[in-house]
Order: sequence, then C-alpha cells, then structure tokens
Amino acid sequence: MDKIEKAIIVGANIDQYERFEKSMDELENLVLACDIEVVGRETQNLLEVNNAMYIGKGKAEEIATKAEALKVDYVIFNNELSGRQMRNLSKIIKADILDRTALILEIFSRRARTKEAKLQVEVARLEYMMPRLVGMHEALGRQGGGSFFNKGSGEKKIELDRRLIEEKLTDLRHELEELSVDREVQRKKREESNIPLVSLVGYTNAGKSSLMNYMIDRFVKDEDKKVFEEDMLFATLETSVRKIELEDNRKFLLSDTVGFISELPHDLIKAFRSTLEEIKNADLLVQVIDYSDKDFAEHMEVTKETLEKIGAGDIPVIYVYNKSELMLEKLPLVDGDEIYLSIREKRGMDELIDMIINKIYSEYKKVKMLIPFSDGSVVSYLNEHATVMNTDYDEKGTILTVECTPAQYNKYQEYIVEEE
Repeated sequence: MDKIEKAIIVGANIDQYERFEKSMDELENLVLACDIEVVGRETQNLLEVNNAMYIGKGKAEEIATKAEALKVDYVIFNNELSGRQMRNLSKIIKADILDRTALILEIFSRRARTKEAKLQVEVARLEYMMPRLVGMHEALGRQGGGSFFNKGSGEKKIELDRRLIEEKLTDLRHELEELSVDREVQRKKREESNIPLVSLVGYTNAGKSSLMNYMIDRFVKDEDKKVFEEDMLFATLETSVRKIELEDNRKFLLSDTVGFISELPHDLIKAFRSTLEEIKNADLLVQVIDYSDKDFAEHMEVTKETLEKIGAGDIPVIYVYNKSELMLEKLPLVDGDEIYLSIREKRGMDELIDMIINKIYSEYKKVKMLIPFSDGSVVSYLNEHATVMNTDYDEKGTILTVECTPAQYNKYQEYIVEEE
C-alpha cells in the first residue's frame, strides 16, 4: 500500500484580508485533490508579506518544529513564493516547500490528457521555474531529486539551467503555435457552418461536464463523445466541442472549458490562452454555478473577472444555478436569464434548453421558401448551413420551411413566399 503523504498548509493574512479563511479552505481542497492529507494549518496576521521568507522567522521555526514532529512531506504556502523566500524557508523547514501555484500546476499536470493540454501545462511549469531555479533546487532537491513538483511532469531534473529551459520553452511554444493553427482552421469551419456556438463556463467543479454529458446522452447518444466527469477540482482541462441536434432540427455547438478558480496563476492563464480564447468566439455563455456552495457569489465574481481578462466579458450569459435541489423545494425556477435547476436529478433541463434556443435564435427568421428545381444548389446550401424545419415539393420547385440568419434571409430573399 502506498504511503499517504502529509502536509501542513500555511497562510499569511495580510491586512485582515476578508477572504482569507475561504482562501485557506480552497488551498486545503487543492491539496486534497493531489491525494495529500492535510495534518496542520498555520496562519499569521501580517501588515505585509515578509520579503525574506513570506512569514516571520519565528513563525517559520515554529512550523519547522511542527513539521518534524508530524513527519510531514510538504509545507504548502497559500501564496506564490519567490525563489529567495523558498530558499530561506528551506534552510529552516526540513520538508519540501511548495506554494499555491506549484500545487495548481501539479493538478493540471495530472489532469492533462490531450497533447495540447500537456504542452500548455509544461510551458506554465517551466515559466514558473525560471525565476526560482536556485530556490527550487535547494527546496526540492534535498531528497535526491525526487519531488512532488516534478513527479511525472516530463522533466526529471530540477537543476535545468535557464538556457536549457529557454530552449525547451521555444520548442514547446512552437508546437503550441502549430496546434493553434489547427484550432483556427476548425474555428473557421465552424463559423462557415453558421451553427451557433454555446460555451459552458464557471468555477471549477460546478457541474459543467455533468451538463455537457447530459446533453450528449440526450441528443448525441454516443458514449465515446462524453467528457471526463468527476467530483474534483479541474477534472476538465481540454475544450471539448460537441454538436447538439435537437428534435426540431435546430442545432448548436456546445463546448466544455477548463474551470476557473480564484488566484489562478498568471502563467496558467497565459499558457491556456488559446484554449480559453475558444470562449471568445461563443454566441452565448452558459455559466454553471454550484448554488449549494456558500461562496457561490464570489465564484461568480471570479468567473466574471476571468471572462473580462480574456476578452469575453460582453457575450450574453445564461446563469445556471446547479445543485439547487439542495437549497430549494420547488424546481425549476426561471427568472429572466437565470435558472435554478438540478443537473443530477434532471430537473429544469427542458427549460434550460428552451432558454438557450431562445437566446441563440433570437435574431433568426423563420420563413417559407419556394426554390425552383433549377436552383438545387440553394437547397443544398440551406440544408447544410441553416435549420430546415420542413421540406415539401410542388410543380414549381422545393418548398422549405427554414430558420435562417439575418444574412441568409437577405441573401435568399427572392425565394421567400411567407414569413412567420
């Protein structure tokens, strides 16, 4: 049986930060997501961060004594540590020193499945290492090179010098650019198809993948198309896009994206920018919120800030308050752009689908067209690029009942015989 690794988590409460305890709770959840047991929690109230070692020297010595007594593997800090802070702490504390960023990078490294996600995580990891080489070498190299942070992440030696890291980063970025070109080609194809794109966004572990899999179960009916779904932080790192075809021939593309979290490391946002930029191309965002979480309002604010950061702040949003069965008796509850539902109990799903359709098809026009048999290419185009609700024939040609975009309406106006 594998030994259970143990950690003490440490946080400095700077100037009575109002979210401090919640931030520490979140750090504990991040540690648990790495299968590490939290056996101690140490905090210190400070007016400002200690530049030399993040916390005061006396507090560091106190933590060192506790770490030794509890035989912990790691001491994990709630904020990003500089190389100098890491180096100074490692001289006092005889356990591996990690910070919040290193922890999130490790989770991302474990969760990455596609080639692109793995490359993005590796870029972020190396960019994080660059300014901390000396400190990380002292803090993590103590146990013969085996360390939590670089376990299974591709680079086995923490002593990579800056030149080697820069060369590696150049290669990785080049590979990511090639994948980004492929992504752009796929995006242009989607745009040409005129199929609306709906993106699922929200805080990590709110239920986005559960919603995606519900839609796949109901409309795609292909188990292989389902996305990874687990009750854990950052279960989904890759952007998955699926075509959802409804019973009335309407269709849209649905994408599942990486979850957000407060204080998401800058290097990770930068590394995952190409993936996150998929959100910018959406016609509609469906923000999934864990309504049972007491901090849901703050999670919504983090999501809003992250969307603004990547340039997606102006896209229309439907707010889905998931897990509402734990808070409300009567479901679903619809209020404007908000819906309270339960994905697990499948309560409110029809209402959500109606909200999505009403949003993305609000500017579409429903018309009846009579297209002469000689213009068969127009029929082919509309079948491929518009929503054909019904097809009929008479001696003059093909009669289509179509839901089309304003541009299609203008382009094929000569064929329109009736409008709804």
